[in-house]
This record gives sequence, C-alpha cells and structure tokens, in this order.
Amino acid sequence: MRFADLTTLKVGGEIATFHEATTTPEVIELVKDSWREHDEMIALGGGSNLLASDDEYPGTVIKISTRGITQSDAGSSDGKVLLTVQAGELWDDVARFACESGLSGIEALSGIPGSAGAAPVQNIGAYGQELCETLESIEFLDERDGEIKTLSASELDLGYRTSSLKQGRRGVVLSISLALKKTELSEPISYSQLAAKLEVELGLRVGLAEARQAVLELRASKGMLLQAGDPDSVSAGSFFTNPIVSENFARNLPKDCPHWILDPEAPESAVKLSAAWLIEHSGIQRGFSLPGSSAAVSSKHTLALTNRGSATAEEIMQLARFIHLRVLSQFGVALQPEPVLLGLSL
Repeated sequence: MRFADLTTLKVGGEIATFHEATTTPEVIELVKDSWREHDEMIALGGGSNLLASDDEYPGTVIKISTRGITQSDAGSSDGKVLLTVQAGELWDDVARFACESGLSGIEALSGIPGSAGAAPVQNIGAYGQELCETLESIEFLDERDGEIKTLSASELDLGYRTSSLKQGRRGVVLSISLALKKTELSEPISYSQLAAKLEVELGLRVGLAEARQAVLELRASKGMLLQAGDPDSVSAGSFFTNPIVSENFARNLPKDCPHWILDPEAPESAVKLSAAWLIEHSGIQRGFSLPGSSAAVSSKHTLALTNRGSATAEEIMQLARFIHLRVLSQFGVALQPEPVLLGLSL
C-alpha cells in the first residue's frame, strides 16, 4: 500500500505496515500494539490533509474506517441535540446527516473532505463557521497512559486551523460529539461570499438544505469539492493557512490587501490576512506550474496545489517552496502549510 493510494493528492511512497480498522476495538488494539512495539505510527482518516514523502514510510499506518452516527437530547449544553460520530465517518456525510435531520451548526462546513476524527485536529472551518463552535467533546485514546478519555472542547486549545492534537498531544481520536440546534434554518449567514450566493443579507437565516447546497456549489467552483473528472480537486484543499500578523505589521501592507481584525476591542489585535491575495499579488496566478513539473496551482483557486496526473510529492513541495519564497520576498509574510507534511519540509 502507498500513500498515493490513500490521499487526495495521490502522491506518497510505500508503507511498510498497513492496517484498516472498521471497529473501535480494532482501532484500540492496533494502536496499542504499535505503541508497545515503539513503532512509528500514523492514524489516517480520509487522507485529505496529508502530504507524504515519495520515500518508503518505515512505520505503521492504521486507516480508521469506523462508522456510526447517533443523536441524543441528553448530555449537551443549552438543551441542544448531541450528535456522536465515529472517527471514520466521512465529514461531509456528517454534515449531510445533520442538515437532513434538521440540525444546524455545521451546514457551512459541508463538502470539507476528510474524516470526522480529523476534524478537531485542524479545527476545520469554512464560510463563517468553525468546528469549535459546535464541538462538545472527543473520545480520545491517550498515548501517555493508554487510557480512553473524554476530553471537552475547552481542553483541546482549539484555534485557527489548530489544536493541542496538532501541537503535540499524542493519541488517537475515536469519536467526536457535536452540540447542534434542532431547527430547519441555518445559523445566521456570516460570510459575505455565501450571502451573495444565497442572495440574502448578512445575518439572515435560510433553510438548511439551501445553505448546504450553496456551500457545495461554492466549493465546487473553487475546485475544493472532491469530484471525479475535476483535476483541480486532486489536492489537499487549501495548501496555506491565512496568515495571522500584528495590527502594526498589517498597516505596512498595501491598502487593498484584505484583512480582518480578530478582536476589535483588544489594544493591539491580531489581524488575519488573505493568503490567496498575497499569492496572487506576488505574481503567482491560477494554473501556474514550474517548468517540467506535474504539480500546479489550481486553475480555480490559488490556495490549492494540485497533482496534474503524475506529480511527485517533491514536485508539489518545490511549488510550495517557490510560492512561499515569492510571498516572503514581496510582503515579508511567511505562509504556513495547512496539510501535515510527512518526511518533507517547507
């Protein structure tokens, strides 16, 4: 088995030892066995947020394919419906289930590739919603002591595309629990592009099915929806995160550079910039590729790096490094990769 067979970028080398687990007891047994043997080990979900080296991976990969979604009115905060999801469920299946069940809170997260278990690692977000707004807790197999623990969302240090699970807390997510609202209407639309697509004003609500469909269409228009026959979707989604800089630094950028103050009431608030704008205004356009390379910037969105059919992991990284250097030299901003890099560095 190769990472190229398991990831949405379709690159990456051979895997020394591979297992697929379809039940939680299987996951626990395989993971604990690997820990006891002191193997290098990766728990893999949908493979949508991983760029692995072309070299052989000497350790163990455990693909988590557990399934199951249950809902309960008990145990959640504020009387919301608690949705408990096994880690191997595909995230978009969870979003669809919620919308079809009349549960709001994750409709704007529709179409995001990957698994439910990976969602809290990145604190996934899109179109004005983030997982941290609805995540209640996770069931977690902790590497430190081998125990299964329930960790509340507040224990995960959830931030912009990050969490303690991404920053060094080692273990495996077994399931997640979401606190959602029972309603036929979406959460207030808070993202201007989505509001324009829906032809409503910011702050208004629409039907859940309508909101989900609009999000899926927006993602498809950017190549950010996995679709057979669309070469732009052979990617890891957004390759770079939107940079966070100081307000003082942001003042020195061009006036037309999009930016969002994260905490307007803070004396010196952090500011989020548009990575796509920085890339485009450093001279990198949609469809750009280095000479002789099969890796290319998406023809629909400059944040996605794509495999045009025969790219290697190293070719994708060469393109990423080129973009990184162009943005750094033009604006003094060091873009950070969103996918997990295995055996590679920027």
